[in-house]
Amino acid sequence: MKKPVLDIHTHTIVSGHAYGTIREMAQAASEKGLSGLGLSEHAPGITGTTDPIYFMNLSAVPRNLYGVDIFHGSEINVLNDGTLSLGEKYINKLDYGIVGIHDLCYTDAGIEKNTDNLISCMKHEKVFFVSHPDDDHTPLDYERLVKAAKEYHVALEVNNSSFRKPERRLNCVENYKTMLKLCMKYRTNIVVNSDSHDPSQVGSFDSAMELIESVGFDEELIVNLDMDRFKNFISFNK
Repeated sequence: MKKPVLDIHTHTIVSGHAYGTIREMAQAASEKGLSGLGLSEHAPGITGTTDPIYFMNLSAVPRNLYGVDIFHGSEINVLNDGTLSLGEKYINKLDYGIVGIHDLCYTDAGIEKNTDNLISCMKHEKVFFVSHPDDDHTPLDYERLVKAAKEYHVALEVNNSSFRKPERRLNCVENYKTMLKLCMKYRTNIVVNSDSHDPSQVGSFDSAMELIESVGFDEELIVNLDMDRFKNFISFNK
């Protein structure tokens, strides 16, 4: 199976708990042979992250660094009322939004309400991805999630970082197996990312790809194996 040519869930020092600059991350992506890099800084709700004004000036960043195409996103928090933690005027400046549940700003509400809240956030027209839907500390109904992702044109992430901290991502391997089988059943897209917080982690997909291959997943459903497929998925420059 081919490997991803883009890593679109990454964090720089702007997120407050990551350790590389934009250029350090882009240089690492170039050295790993990636064609594209997505910068997806944490939205409000995560301690120490940037003020939202950061997202208003993204046009100042070159669209290509070290031969790598640069895309701008944000990892936006799902809140307990089913809303997003970033305001509309900031979301409109992004190429894409990634929505995810983080326990720093979300309290487990049970499997059905967690799923309701996540699906509510997936309905936003700039949300194209869900980050690490894999942790039974905030359990999800995968049948409902996968069907909704198909309906709202959202790709579900297989997050390589989750495999490095299984004690924090409860039952993540089994949850991913369940999710991937349902994605094949319903023809729902996925995306594979590093969730890197340091340049050394950019383009690290090995654990995620090993699991994906182990279930015989259809690579046509992986949106970041091809640059054109990715751009079309997020309607970039359309």
